[in-house]
Amino acid sequence: MMNSEFQDKVAVITGGAQGIGQCIARQFADAGARVCIIDLQDNPCFVGDISKEADLRAFAAKVLAEYGHVDYLINNAAPLFKGLPDCSWQEFNYALQVGVSAPYMLTRLFYKHFAPGAAIVNISSSRDRMSMPGTECYTAAKGGIAALTHALAISLAGRVRVNSISPGWIETGNATYTGADTAQHPAGRVGTPEDIASMVLYLCSGKAGFITGENICIDGGMTRQMIYHGEHNWNLTM
Repeated sequence: MMNSEFQDKVAVITGGAQGIGQCIARQFADAGARVCIIDLQDNPCFVGDISKEADLRAFAAKVLAEYGHVDYLINNAAPLFKGLPDCSWQEFNYALQVGVSAPYMLTRLFYKHFAPGAAIVNISSSRDRMSMPGTECYTAAKGGIAALTHALAISLAGRVRVNSISPGWIETGNATYTGADTAQHPAGRVGTPEDIASMVLYLCSGKAGFITGENICIDGGMTRQMIYHGEHNWNLTM
């Protein structure tokens, strides 16, 4: 359904050709926005690697040549999911380039071209506050973008609102989950890309005009649970 608030607004989305990013792009397009995507995967806007400054500059130049301004910047592209002991120096830094450096650089490239009422939404992860073994490069990048969010919100105060979202378990394929996979979530189910996309559009809307520098965790309540072996049916098998 067309939403007049987003009609003809320019939405820039990294990693917008698949998964959560694709859903965000679709919702913006359905609301009437002009959607500009950069992704390694094929897409109608720009195929590029956001770890490379040259690609970011070329993409930003294309967006500004076509539209002259940016209303919404959604930093969604996912870094590598690796860590000890197999993540190399180059891979770790690549993850930070994708997850932290690229969002910073795109903000800088669009700095003078954000329209009045502009908004930035960074996609972090619930792993910005909790971890599993072997996820250091991903977790470091997601923690970095969550911190970058409030720094940018202060630097861009009065011009651009900047917020981040930390998704939990989001099923981006066609899998169906039942039993313990869903029961472990206080919300009673695994998340969907629509859960994240809907919040992105809300944070970009005028309804969120008093929200900036904030991180919103959308994880079905998982990070709010106290888990102790032997209590409330939680058991650790060694």
